Amino acid sequence: MNGTGKRRSGLRIMGQLIGLVKPLLHIMLAAVILGTVGYLCAIFLTILAGMAVWQGLSGNPGMPGLLAALVLLAVLRGLLHYAEQYCNHFIAFKLLAIIRHKVFAALRKLCPAKLEGRDKGNLISIITTDIELLEVFYAHTISPIAIAVLTSLFMVCFIGHYHIAAGMLALCFYLVVGLVIPLWNGRRGAGRGMAFRNAFGELNSFVLESLRGLDETIQYGYGAKREAEMETRSVELGKMQRELNRMEGSQRAVTNLTILVASFGMLFLTLHLYGRESIGFDGVLICTIAMMGSFGPVVALSSLSNNLNQTLASGERVLSILEETPLVEEVPDAEGTYTMADVASGDARISGENEHENFSGARAEHVTFAYEDEVILKDYSVNLKPGKIIGIHGASGSGKSTLLKLLMRFWDVDQGRVLVDDREIRTIPTRMLRDMESYVTQETHLFHDSIANNIAVGKPGASMEEIQGAAKKASIHDFIVALPKGYETEVGELGDTLSGGEKQRIGIARAFLHDAPLLLLDEPTSNLDSLNEGIILKSIQESCEHKTVVLVSHRVSTMNVADVVYEMENGRVS
Repeated sequence: MNGTGKRRSGLRIMGQLIGLVKPLLHIMLAAVILGTVGYLCAIFLTILAGMAVWQGLSGNPGMPGLLAALVLLAVLRGLLHYAEQYCNHFIAFKLLAIIRHKVFAALRKLCPAKLEGRDKGNLISIITTDIELLEVFYAHTISPIAIAVLTSLFMVCFIGHYHIAAGMLALCFYLVVGLVIPLWNGRRGAGRGMAFRNAFGELNSFVLESLRGLDETIQYGYGAKREAEMETRSVELGKMQRELNRMEGSQRAVTNLTILVASFGMLFLTLHLYGRESIGFDGVLICTIAMMGSFGPVVALSSLSNNLNQTLASGERVLSILEETPLVEEVPDAEGTYTMADVASGDARISGENEHENFSGARAEHVTFAYEDEVILKDYSVNLKPGKIIGIHGASGSGKSTLLKLLMRFWDVDQGRVLVDDREIRTIPTRMLRDMESYVTQETHLFHDSIANNIAVGKPGASMEEIQGAAKKASIHDFIVALPKGYETEVGELGDTLSGGEKQRIGIARAFLHDAPLLLLDEPTSNLDSLNEGIILKSIQESCEHKTVVLVSHRVSTMNVADVVYEMENGRVS
């Protein structure tokens, strides 16, 4: 769908997808030329065979030359078809890689405001199967359309040179098979194609959710119900697929019937013209053979409408992601600015410690913010002084986590303003803002990689000494070195081999490694016991001497290390 929520037309989707071919246009033109000449070689194999029969019946010489031409055309047909398919598939897979990069870049810009709460399985379906289906469009749709048009025009001229009526009849049937039937089939199946792709994405989401919740499903005996629902969804998807298959069968039947009518129509027309002595018998033979053997390109075009419904539905879903505008626009880097990554690389001639000392804190001034119609913060103000540990305490749902997300500029405020380092947050280049802040969320996401690489997310390219130092501050170094592979231990998918507390401490280690002047901690000890909570809080107190720390928690014990504590209730602070 487009930005207005309306379905695009098939032609508009195709036009936008074709627009992505511009960097590879020269290869596409080569594929069209090769394909057109290849189809003409195949068509003229039968035409030359007919001419050979006619010459044999007429007693005319020239048979060896015709036989040599037949062999040459057969060899050329194979070579040209291979070259055309090679070009088309090169374009297709090259573009699929480009589109995947574009979609990932678009999702990164949409995250998190536009993606929070979105169906993750459906997004995975778009990134994988929907983009993969576009291979059909790029490899088997664009050039076949051009090939069908060029080949048909050539054959209309060839048949028409025997008689204009024969050429017009051929043109009419080419249009019916290559244009009318695909449009008819596409129109009746467009809605079903989109419904099938959406249902497929929803089934992916259901399966993904079921796999992630497998332990809970087993624990509470929910397996039979979950299995029954999966079977119901699969059966419904199967019905939709069978309906699409029935449409494909009816389209093929109508196409074959039209070709049969066209062949007999050309035969009867040319016989009529022969009876009137408007053409010779060779015209009857050649025109009929040419008509029967020249439907290959338009039949390929007609068959496209079977898969084109799903392909265009996939294309629309991909284009919708690419065109979706983020709720929060990123601020590009300004000239002359530097980031903490530049500091680390030596491009900026100041130390990280001085950067921390010069940091002037952050504050929210009369901020009002709502998720759609639900107001979370109303006329909220708070001053986060530099070099202090500021505790924000309150019950769940009071707006604590929302405040941290606004400081990260995951969302923009509705009213008021947020300042970081005495600058309005909307004016700070996004990359610089990310370098100025470290954020530890309530749920730490771990990648299917080693513990060392998961910690190194906080600072790409960090040395093992830096990683171990951060792990020690997060009180997880001893646990890691006790593992058989130490820091090279794989954490498994979503970190399933680790406990909630161990995941949380890896998240805290990332924040220590990032070494930003503003540290935002959202319930950093919620999954820890009292002993480990005390160790982490002590480490935060000792390691953050030059940092501004915002410590959010519903636990009273967590607030013991804070220099100042704000109580939050219903979006207001005291």
